[in-house]
Amino acid sequence: MKNFYAFLLIILVTVSQSLNAQTGEKYIINDIFVTGNTAFNANTIITFSKLKKGQEVTIGGEKIGEAVKKLWKSNLFSSIDIYFTNITDDNKVDIEINLSDLPELNEVTIEGVKKGKKDEILDENNLKQRVKVTENLITTTKNYLTNKYKKKGFLNAKVNVTTSEVTNDSIEKKRVNMRIDIDKGNKVKIKSITFNGNEKLKDKKLRKAMKNTKQKNPIRLLKRSKYVEADYKEDLVSLIDKYKENGYRDARVVKDSIIYNDDQTISLVIDVEEGEKYTFGKIDFVGNTVYSDEFLSQILRIEEGDTYNGVELKKRIANEEKPDGIDITNVYQNTGYMFSTINPVEVSADGNVIDLEIRITEGKPAYFNSVTVKGNDVTNDHVIYREIRTRPGELYSRANIIRTIRELGQLGFFNAQAIVPDIKNPNPVDGTLDIEYTVEEQGSSQIELQGGYGGGGFIGTLGLSFNNFSLRNIFNGEAYKPVPRGDGQSLALRLQASQFFQTYSFSFSEPWLGGKKPFQLSSSISYSKQFQFNPATRRADRSQSFNILGITVGISTRLKEPDDYFLFSQALSYQNYNLNNFRSGLFQFQNGTSNNLAYTIGLTRNNTYNDPIYPTGGSNFAISAKLSLPYSLFNGVDYGALREERDNPATTPERIAEIDQERFKWLEFYKVKFKADWYAEVAKKLVLRPSVEFGFLGAYNNDRGVIPFERFFLGGDGLGNFALDGREIIQLRGYPNQSLSSQDGASIYNKFSLELRYPITLGQGAKIYALSFLEGGASVNSFRDFNPFNLQRSAGLGVRIFMPAFGLLGIDFGHGFDPLPGQSQKNGWETHFIIGQQF
Repeated sequence: MKNFYAFLLIILVTVSQSLNAQTGEKYIINDIFVTGNTAFNANTIITFSKLKKGQEVTIGGEKIGEAVKKLWKSNLFSSIDIYFTNITDDNKVDIEINLSDLPELNEVTIEGVKKGKKDEILDENNLKQRVKVTENLITTTKNYLTNKYKKKGFLNAKVNVTTSEVTNDSIEKKRVNMRIDIDKGNKVKIKSITFNGNEKLKDKKLRKAMKNTKQKNPIRLLKRSKYVEADYKEDLVSLIDKYKENGYRDARVVKDSIIYNDDQTISLVIDVEEGEKYTFGKIDFVGNTVYSDEFLSQILRIEEGDTYNGVELKKRIANEEKPDGIDITNVYQNTGYMFSTINPVEVSADGNVIDLEIRITEGKPAYFNSVTVKGNDVTNDHVIYREIRTRPGELYSRANIIRTIRELGQLGFFNAQAIVPDIKNPNPVDGTLDIEYTVEEQGSSQIELQGGYGGGGFIGTLGLSFNNFSLRNIFNGEAYKPVPRGDGQSLALRLQASQFFQTYSFSFSEPWLGGKKPFQLSSSISYSKQFQFNPATRRADRSQSFNILGITVGISTRLKEPDDYFLFSQALSYQNYNLNNFRSGLFQFQNGTSNNLAYTIGLTRNNTYNDPIYPTGGSNFAISAKLSLPYSLFNGVDYGALREERDNPATTPERIAEIDQERFKWLEFYKVKFKADWYAEVAKKLVLRPSVEFGFLGAYNNDRGVIPFERFFLGGDGLGNFALDGREIIQLRGYPNQSLSSQDGASIYNKFSLELRYPITLGQGAKIYALSFLEGGASVNSFRDFNPFNLQRSAGLGVRIFMPAFGLLGIDFGHGFDPLPGQSQKNGWETHFIIGQQF
């Protein structure tokens, strides 16, 4: 419309002359002046038109036309006329530019939608005060809103946009009010989808192939029966793909129509022509020198005589849905042949048997020339480059580009959704290319500040976690913004206190010790003090305390075999438990010490896709063993005799305390744990996460028994707010915290979980996703009682919010289907608040 008006104005430039002027006659501009309804300065308009005094012009000529075009393209005027006036005998002429300003937008009234949606409409269509109101603005606003509601299933949505001039306005500029009337109507449901002409494939199978267009079905919850034209057109392609998967390569949609029913629904009628069924014949590879026919046949995995499947053939050549899939294109792309092309060509279709030639142009091997990164203002270059798998001088590999995106996303310093590799300057002649990775930094440090009541008093918590710390700049005052950052190290401080306990912890880790290899060094130190509750004063008795000092040093390294997703870790930990006139359910003695020196060895493999907050694929498993020394083998203590003496009813409490002091002077145990998570994208962004975990705490010497520390407590939100005894809190939603284990904890547990996640937003400022879950778990104290399928079960819904400054927050509503131990009624609903838990 806009171009039409410009054309019309150029064609219909009005020429008024006092003398007889001839079209095509040349004139010299004597003067230029501006008339009409405009608030712009005349000199500004003249300058913008490019017309000048003394310039030679022609009536209907190029320069006059260009002046109109320039003025029109400014989007400032509703009408533009150029007049030739006062033409003299010596062919001099005055130019009059007559124009009217476009009106500015004053107010917008929107009818037909809820109040909360009006601001959204204004923002989406840039309907702000003082915006110039053009025909284009009116048309695009109307079309945008109409299409928006049609995409949501309002097939009959109508939008009307009108304007009215502001009267009695003291402002000289012309202004208009805009009114937008929206009539969404009712959502149009699809009553039925009918197929004509299909004999080979049944209606049910064809309807199933249409992923987004469904007919009404009261038992279907995930896909509603609304009609969206774009989805419907896409589903018609999927329909033909279904035929191609079954050998009918000539199938086509002959006609499709919409029938409007009296009950405000529609019916879809689709006429198909199936054609004949085909099979694969001979498949020859042409042009391949790097790989043999036999090898490429193994990748293609199609045999002569197989039912023709055009969709699968395309995936075996190049699977666009899986950029890291096993296909012929990736075989070449991952070994340097960036400029290779693979094209399947049908050379014969006699007797419904299709012979193919896979024509391959290999090209020259390509090498990375320049590898750069942009967007990292905080993170130092060396932290990024050590994770990059594409090095200058190395062969091009698509797999290494994909792996680099994953590794940069796993760092947690960047928005994993916004990491973009940009291939530049590809040169097939000399076989080189440049690549630039664009990253978008996000906050990686977190603060935890909590206050609340629990355990008989106020509990305050302060936690600081810096996940991109720089230790080498700790004495550099200019680096404090607010702390030294950029070297990828982790430093955390946590303080928690109430009148009954105090805990302090500090940890530090360097992921690349020495800077040459991914060799991580981690260390932590913690101190906890708990005071006895005095029932007389109902306050803490500070003369009775239970103190724990803990130190841990660990190392881990990335393995190369079986693949470099494996991480091997080792740690040495020591805890000293000191009781000062403190009564504890863990021991009979009230004064004394206990020591826990343990070695932990672990193997993990994590190949989850890109975003650690919201993985969409891959798996993560971990197995670990925590071992103490077998002191009973060499300390010369007869624990069998001690056990008999302790179990003797005649043994005094004082003697039992002495026996316990001997039994637990040095803790003796072994602890094995296993956990595995899988992630699968079952639909676009809809992720299924199955999980299984198991733990066992054992004793080397049965007479000495299983220690009262390091035990498993099952049930609830999984948060271990205040635990002095090394216990592990296992999440099982739908039940109260730690309610599914005995008071002293369990030595064996297992748990199964199935979670379905869908993102609400994965933006840089916050990542939010909703989830539903099914869970089951059990905990016991001996293998005699262990039945992995005798579970407490639950189900529910929840939401998670991850903000870089605060970590993970969330809420779950879980329903426990089984009774708590010792009860007969199912537990029912529980609400759980999640803070800082694993994803």
